[in-house]
Parts: sequence; structure tokens; C-alpha cells
Amino acid sequence: MEEEQQGNNNQEKENQEEHQDGGNGTWHKTVSLEGMYENWFLDYASYVILERAVPSIVDGLKPVHRRILHAMYELDDGRFNKVANLIGHTMKYHPHGDAAIGDALVQLGQKDLLIDTQGNWGNVLTGDSAAAPRYIEARLSQFAHDVAFNPKTTEWTLSYDGRNKEPLTLPVKFPLLLAQGVEGIAVGLSSKIMPHNFNELIDASINVLKEKDFTLYPDFPGGGMVDVNRYNDGKKGSRIRVRAKISKVDKKTLVITEIPYSQTTHSVIDSILNANEKGKIRIKRIDDNTAEHVEIKVILHNSVSADQAIDALYAFTNCEVSISPNACVIDEDKPRFLSVSDILRKTVSQSQHLLTRELEIRKGELQEKILFSSLEKIFIENRIYRDIEECETWEEIIRTIDKGLEPFKKDFYRDIKRDDIIKLTQIQIKRISKYDSFKADELLRNLQKELEKVQYNLEHIVDYTINYYKRIKKKYGKERTRKTEIRDFENIEASMAAVANQKLYLDREGGFAGTGLKKAEYIADCSDLDDMIIFRSDGTFHVTRVEEKVHIGKDVIFVDVFKKNDERTVYNIVYRNGLNGRYFVKRFPVTSIKKDRVYDITQGNPKSKIIYFTANPNGEAEVIGIHLYPRPRLKNTYFSYDFSKLPVRSRTAKGNILTKHAIRKIKKKEEGVSTFGGMDIWLDENVMRLNTEEEGKYLGSFGEGDKIISFFGDKYYRLHGYDLTTHFEENAFRIEKFDEDRIYTAVYYHGERQDYYVKRFTAEAAEKAQPYLFEHQDTKLIYLTSDKCPRIELEFDNSGRKKPRENEELELSSFIGIKGYKAIGNKLSSYKIKKIQVLKSLPCEEEEEKTPEEAVEEPQDKAGDDVQDAGNESEGEDQIEINFK
Repeated sequence: MEEEQQGNNNQEKENQEEHQDGGNGTWHKTVSLEGMYENWFLDYASYVILERAVPSIVDGLKPVHRRILHAMYELDDGRFNKVANLIGHTMKYHPHGDAAIGDALVQLGQKDLLIDTQGNWGNVLTGDSAAAPRYIEARLSQFAHDVAFNPKTTEWTLSYDGRNKEPLTLPVKFPLLLAQGVEGIAVGLSSKIMPHNFNELIDASINVLKEKDFTLYPDFPGGGMVDVNRYNDGKKGSRIRVRAKISKVDKKTLVITEIPYSQTTHSVIDSILNANEKGKIRIKRIDDNTAEHVEIKVILHNSVSADQAIDALYAFTNCEVSISPNACVIDEDKPRFLSVSDILRKTVSQSQHLLTRELEIRKGELQEKILFSSLEKIFIENRIYRDIEECETWEEIIRTIDKGLEPFKKDFYRDIKRDDIIKLTQIQIKRISKYDSFKADELLRNLQKELEKVQYNLEHIVDYTINYYKRIKKKYGKERTRKTEIRDFENIEASMAAVANQKLYLDREGGFAGTGLKKAEYIADCSDLDDMIIFRSDGTFHVTRVEEKVHIGKDVIFVDVFKKNDERTVYNIVYRNGLNGRYFVKRFPVTSIKKDRVYDITQGNPKSKIIYFTANPNGEAEVIGIHLYPRPRLKNTYFSYDFSKLPVRSRTAKGNILTKHAIRKIKKKEEGVSTFGGMDIWLDENVMRLNTEEEGKYLGSFGEGDKIISFFGDKYYRLHGYDLTTHFEENAFRIEKFDEDRIYTAVYYHGERQDYYVKRFTAEAAEKAQPYLFEHQDTKLIYLTSDKCPRIELEFDNSGRKKPRENEELELSSFIGIKGYKAIGNKLSSYKIKKIQVLKSLPCEEEEEKTPEEAVEEPQDKAGDDVQDAGNESEGEDQIEINFK
């Protein structure tokens, strides 16, 4: 240190120069900042990194948190202490003031792991701050006592002022850093480690010890949903997306019940209001009913779709946020960027090392106890104390006792020292007179057994560490289930989610289009993020962003809002090839193009012209009448053409020849009918969204008026449209195309009557969620199927019966008739049911063989596909067992 200081002083002298002012002869000293900045700033940066912002990999704590916990341990007597008192005590170790200590202590308390709290500690959901330190109290949790403290294995160092000792690191035997998470900003680097689930961390730690693979994903205290496709084990450069949980109450009401990590209800509400002001989403009001749990109700305008509003909330508000983890820790006094798996492995290794040290310390203590108990037994039973009665000096007493112990020294694990003999001389006469040899032997046997157990654990330290983790999980892990749902998020296009808050106008005379031309021709509703497509009479078109006023030319024949990748909108045109060329007819969609680039839908010859043009949103194909100019030898000057005979091709195709004669005019003769069949819809069950890209489960072909039915939450069903923006319930377990004639069979437990019932019903069309089972908190769906003739077998509870009742097989289609969805149904049996077996459905006698198309419209269930809360599945293919307690 003295050499470094001397070097810094020399450097400062080198950076100082003296020069004389030529005007008045005054000498000035010039100090160069270059060396100072280099040395002092590096010292400052190193201090901030090592002593303030970045946690240690050894115990997972920043210095301020470590000092707080140490101060609390010193004051701990099992009772709560005022936080103000804890802050004052911590200031003996932490040199940065009471405000920093108080904030850090509140953060620890809000994580609900190491500290038990009492009073108003704020709310992590709403962002409300804690009460003043003099009003709130805290103490160390029992978990903290069990995993974070052991003075015998703690390494100590002097505090900043040299007056006290503080732990270099705490002997934490748990992956605390990954359980709590951390965020810190230092000089030139930062650390952001996500919190993980308590039980999953313990399971992964056990897998590390067993040399098995493991995977860890974040789990946030506020719940929500997380997409971990780019988590990349929490390495630097990784990324996760976190979403709020949003559900539909009705068509115009949404409720947010869980918010993303790093957000509060206030920040989420503010972002929604900002999006509303910018026109990204249209809402009437927001009701914040958050207390113990999050409840934010979003009331929508009448013109807004609930499904589109959910997409808009994710796209334009803090209901979805991206987080970039950055696992930077202090390892061997240096900042290092590691993965979550690396951190866990090092933590497990550290925990195993600490447990080994504890066992070794305990082994030494037991050996010493056995040694002294044996010495005491020899000293008393062999009456060595009588040999010292005639000794006149202290040294003679020591030699006499040592001589008496000589025959037994070979049995001890170490040499007998002078201090051991001195302890024997301190035994009181009262203890010698009441010495019980049997109790002494029992004590030695117990100590020896414990020593053997400790030695066994040392020899099997891996198994001992695994059992330690299991004890921690059993004791503290019951209430620490995963709160954050892991989901694959669909990518929401902002333009698709944005509310149509503007109107698009066209000024044909001026050649302008945009949202600011209020007195011009209205075209369509649009949003600020939409694009518009413009077709001109010369056969060219381009796509550009919707703005307040855009010049597009005066020869425009069509303007509309452009939908990217829309294959169902088909343009039917007739164009002339060149000035005097032939007339062609073509049908084409416009899917993906480059914005603001001009394209030609004719053959590109000069003077080409569009003679007829229609845009058909569902591929309609009309019939047109063509009037030709009269010419010699031209017998027919009129004919009709049906666009449905023309296949849809790409926009670059030249089309088919319509006529080589000059056309005078074209009129629409008959309205077009769609040439497309129904829209094929699939359900991607990973993200619970509809698509037309053949991803996931095929639901069927949908046309006008068709619906989708979803069963959710054990008791309810709801009908949905087939719009691709449709959101389904989080707990939906059956989603399929709605058929009003489809018969459902439900076996369920009636919560109020406390017995098992069966009902057969057809779902009725309704806009709101409908309960198809009796609404009671204990009502539970057991089995739901749409098979024509489902079968079950009942096994009865024969306890206390003299004659056991045999199992009963029921064919449910003949057991009960079809009723309304609100009916209770029939009781399965008047006897107490122990077990239900769902048997494989058999074809009904009246059931005819279905075509493949009909099979798609009405899918048949495999036995047990929709069993809810079932028991153990049997090994056979024909039955599933359901056990009841």
C-alpha cells in the first residue's frame, strides 16, 4: 500500500507543471488531470463494483444486504425489532448512511424469504412505499437462521472503521442469489438476475449433485406469464418477454389479475392511459380494485372488440415488457458474467463445502467430548485423584495425573496435553462423589454413535447434501409453488392490434389521400399504424403509410387500407395491353410487397390502361357485360364474362385474353359469389391462438355464422368467433368448432348434494359464458366427452358392508336422455362410489359410418381424453381409473 501511495504521489508530481506569467512575473502551477482520472476513477469504479452494486456468488448478497443481516443476527432474540433500530445498528458496518440501509432492508423484507416483517412494508404490486422506519418492525426468519448463519464457519474481516468485525461472506447453504434475484448498476457494467422458484431451485441443486441435467426458468412473485424461448440460461444478451394475465369478463370488460415483473399497477394503468390518449386503444375508464391481489378492470368503448383490445394492451402498454437478464457476479474478487446454471453449480459446491466444514467441526467437538469423558472416567474410576493428595507442588500434581493416564494413552485419538490434565484437576469433589459409571458409559456410547454418524456423512457427503436440500424443501417449500406461467407468446403486429381511431379520405380532384382531408371522399376507418394501397388507371400500384395528407396522383381508381398477407382479398381487373393491344382479364391478390415501391399489374407496355377494376374481400367473382365498338364484319358487339371461370393467380401473371376488339364499356351484370370455400382454421395450443398456417390442431372449415366453443374452468363454456385475434380463457381444456346438434356427456361431482351425477346436453348459442354444471365451489367436472355412446364402470365403497356390491357398468346414452345445459342430470348411483373407470366408447347401433368430412365436423374423443382430476391411468388402452377420497 505504501509503494502504491508513493507511486501515486510521484505520478501527481509528474502531472504538475510550473510556469511564469510573462506579464507580471507571477508563477502559476498547472495540474494535469490525465493521471488523476486514470488512477482515481479506476479506484472508484472498482469500489462500486466490488463493494456496492454487484452481488457475491458465494452468498448471493450485496455488501449492504450482508451487513443488514449480520446486524439483525447480532440483535436477534426471537422478537421483532424496530427497523430504525436495525438501521442504526447496521451503520456500524455500512458507511453509506441510513437512507441506503433503510431502502435495502425494505427490499429484503418485501422478498419474503429471509426477514419476517410486521407493519406497513409497502406493496410490491402497487408500488406503494413502506411506512417510516420507526413504525415498522422486522426479525430474521427461521429459514434465514437455518441456511445463512453459522459463526463457526464464517470468515471475518474488520469493518470500515476498524472497530468491529463483520462477515466477509455469510455461510449460505442455499442458492439465495437465484431465489431472490438481484439488480444493480455499477460503473461500466450492470447485473440483473431473475428470481427463480424455491422448489425448482432445490430440485435443480439435487440434480447437480446427482450429475443430472436440469433447466431453470424465472418465477416472479407477482405471477404473470413469461416467454423463455430466448432466455438462454440467463446469459448476457438473453431476453425474456413477460405479460400480464388478462381475461374477458364480458364483451366490453377486461380484467387484469396479474402484472409483469418489474411493473406496478400504477405503471400499467399509466401506460394504458397513455395508449388511450394516443389512440392506440379506446377505453371508457379504468377501475383499480387492487388490494391483496391485482384487479384492474378496463371498460372498453362499444365499438372495440375485446380480443383486439387484449392484443392492443400487449402491443402498446406495459402489459407486456421485455427484460434482458445479465448474470454478473463477484467471483474471486472479480466481476464475471455467468449463466444461471454456472451460478447454481458454484452455489451447490459452496453449500457442500460448508456442510463438510460443519461436519468436520462437529466431528472435532465430538472427539474432544469423548476424549474428556474418557479421561474423566479413568480419572475417577481408577482413583487417580487420590494419588495427588500427597503432592506438594503443582508440577508434581500434573506429573502424577499424567503418569496415572499413561496406560490408557494409546486408546486416544490424539496425545494428552497439559490443558487436558488441568481440566481434570478442576473437577469438583461433589461431582466425583456422585459420579455414575452407568450414565458415563451411556453418554460415551451416545457420543460414539453420533461420531460414527458424522463420519458416515462425511464419507457420503453428496447424499448428506441431497438430504439437507430435501429437508429444506419439506420444511419451507409447501407454500412456494410456481406463480408465473411459462408460455410461448405469439408475435402481435402493432398495425393489427391498433384501434381504428382515424378515417381515411380521398381527394380525387387534388390527387391526395390521408386522414386530414375531412371534406373529401370517405374511404375506410384506419389507425395511425396502417398502410394504404393505391391503384392507378395506368396499371401501377404501390403501398404507403397512412398519413395526414399524401400526394398520390389524379389518375387513382382505388384506395383502401392494406392488409399484409391477405390472400382472401382478390382483385378482378380488365386491362388493355398498350395503346391498341388486346384486352386481358386477370384475378390476383396482393400479399407481401415493399413499401413505397411501384408495381405494374399489366404487361408493362406504354399506354396500357385498366378498363375494369373491383376489389373483393372474400374472393367474390362477378359476371360482367362487355360492350364493343361496332366494326365491319363484327357480328356480336356484346358478350358476358364470368370471373369465376378464371383462376386466381399471382399479380405478375399477364392473365387471359378477353377480346382483341376495342371495348366501349363494361358493366357488372351479376353480383359476385365467393369462389373460396370456408376458411380453414387451426388452433396452436402452445400459444392458444387461431391461425391459417396449419399450425397445431385443425378445428375445421369456417364460413359465415360459424362459431368456436371453448370449455373452461370445470363449469363453463363460451362461444367465440373465428377471427384470428380471438383470445381463449387461460384454463380452457376443450376448444372445437361449435355444432348446435353435438351432444355432450358430463360426469361430475355435485358440490351441494355431495354426490356424483351425469348429464347429457347440447350447448346453446349465447354471447356470455354459460355454466353447464351446478355453480358451487365444490362442484368438479370428472369427465366430459362428445362420444355418441360413452361407457363408465362404477366401483363401490364396500367398507362396513357384509356383502360386497359388485361393479356396475353404465352405457350413459341409455342411462339418461338429452336435456338442456342447465339441467342437473341424474344421480349415478344411490350407493357410495369409490372409483370410476372410463371405458372405451363403442359404436352405437344406430350410428352410421361417417365420411372424413363429417368426422372433422364432429370429432370423436378417445377414452379419457378430457378426464379432469382423474386418478391413476391404467396400463391398458381401454380404460382410465378415477379414484375418489
